Amino acid sequence: MNPVLAFTIIMLVWTISDLISKKTKSLISSLLVASLVFLIGFKTNIMPKDILTSSSLLGLGTTVVGFIIVHIGTMISIAELKKQWKTVVIGISAVMGITFSLLLVGPLFETRNYAIAAIGAVSGGTISIIIVQEAALAAGLLSTAVLPVLISAIQGLFGFPFTSIILRKEARRLQAEYRAGTLKVDKKEEGHVEEKGKLPAMFNTTAGTLFVVGVIVLVAIFVDNLTNGILNTFIVALLIGVTLRATGILRPNILTGIDAYGLMMLAILIIIFGPLATIEPQALFEMIVPIILSFLVGVGGNILFSVIAGKLLGYSIPMSMAVGLTSLYGFPGTMILSQEAAKSVGETEEEIAAIEGQILPKMIIAGFSTVTITSVLITSVIVGWIG
Repeated sequence: MNPVLAFTIIMLVWTISDLISKKTKSLISSLLVASLVFLIGFKTNIMPKDILTSSSLLGLGTTVVGFIIVHIGTMISIAELKKQWKTVVIGISAVMGITFSLLLVGPLFETRNYAIAAIGAVSGGTISIIIVQEAALAAGLLSTAVLPVLISAIQGLFGFPFTSIILRKEARRLQAEYRAGTLKVDKKEEGHVEEKGKLPAMFNTTAGTLFVVGVIVLVAIFVDNLTNGILNTFIVALLIGVTLRATGILRPNILTGIDAYGLMMLAILIIIFGPLATIEPQALFEMIVPIILSFLVGVGGNILFSVIAGKLLGYSIPMSMAVGLTSLYGFPGTMILSQEAAKSVGETEEEIAAIEGQILPKMIIAGFSTVTITSVLITSVIVGWIG
């Protein structure tokens, strides 16, 4: 297929997907819309099966996965994680609940590989899916590579409304405390200084930033090879990113603002649609039961472990559940749902601010602890069992 035509069609698909997502306030995710468009396009032969490879985005996405992992590492503030350590523990517990519950019922799946793939999808986002897909495709397991895409595409339909109901219940509880004068309202910090990093100015350009991040990814690959895969490339890249952000060497959100970031993110997302081109309709039909089982068991384990951890740490049951459920959507859903819950319950600006000040920081950190950190670490380890 003509590369320019392929690239243009993909950009149209994503433009429409983003539009629908925004119009529905992310209830229908752009990933779901794009998945349906590509799936229908491939199965009806409206879209050539080589459209993704012809666009060159597939190759680009495979190349820059490590770059995005380093970027995610620089998004994580150690200070904020320490401040919200209870939330982090609950988030980790939620992902552990997903992992243990799905591994426990693994024999109920057609193959244990489905259980492992489901863990990566239910507990995390795009990066976890890509980690699963790489291992599955390397083992020649096409269905296992497709399963997490389908789960991820629809889990927001469950996660958003369920979390919204739970957060509104938590908001009403906080409202009662605020009116009783027992709610501790955190004061906003003044004079926040933007972190700029310690790298020379020459490395703050698009090319300079990509060079630095590229070197970090090469170091991560070297460590992976040196340890025979015990220390996975993605884990090492994430940890280096966190460390260099914490020491002030790299600025927060290292790739944000450079010219290439938007295209890199699009290329990453395109990777996950690749297996949809060759999966057979019958195989898709056979995955209905694994998808339902993944949700029931995975989300059940998520809620159970998060509630237990929350109870031990003094969180309310609704807040504990909401923290765990962030694994189903992550940011910006964590922010949107928190703000909507506060505005729907609070009756004055002060009341809304007080409620949001309690919910929003927890939800933002929860998203990092589930989707960004724990899911990537756990998925990187358990994909070694696929085969």
